[in-house]
Amino acid sequence: MSDEADTDAEVETDTDAETEVESNADETADDGQALTHVDDDGTVQMVDVGAKPDTRRRAVAHGTIHLRASTIRAIREDQIGKGDVLATARIGAIQAVKHTWETIPMCHQIPITNVETVFDVADESVTLSVTVETTGKTGCEMEALEGVTTGLNVVWDMVKAAEKDDAGQYPGTKISDVEVVTKEKETLG
Repeated sequence: MSDEADTDAEVETDTDAETEVESNADETADDGQALTHVDDDGTVQMVDVGAKPDTRRRAVAHGTIHLRASTIRAIREDQIGKGDVLATARIGAIQAVKHTWETIPMCHQIPITNVETVFDVADESVTLSVTVETTGKTGCEMEALEGVTTGLNVVWDMVKAAEKDDAGQYPGTKISDVEVVTKEKETLG
């Protein structure tokens, strides 16, 4: 495929997105506030945060993956064939935090100053909490959410052989309760 064809495809996609947003340009959020990522013409845009002062920010998110009791035992005993499930999930969560701006279209690239991951392994579930800290002009809750969802997806990937039923399905495996637990902002100076 030529570069020209690639460019045309991108333009079509962008035009489709703009058209969809334009039809919703007069909409407001549930709380009555005007939408912040749409300009006067209804075109999606990134918010300019350049004039905002730097602040210390911290966000905590968590979520849970539900697994078979036998899978949990295998995780605890390091008997999963792909390797150390929680160590791999921790790396995936941290990588996801650092790359959130590449996967969430309206997120700014922010300087991550700290990422903490905590796993709570229960009898039939693993809960992952991700804390993200930054000093900058915008929050870090999307980074915390991205860390949780990717970390839990890594757990699923690592244990899928143990979780599949005879038909190759995952009848009891599910990710749930993904949410931002706290979001904090501290003015500097």
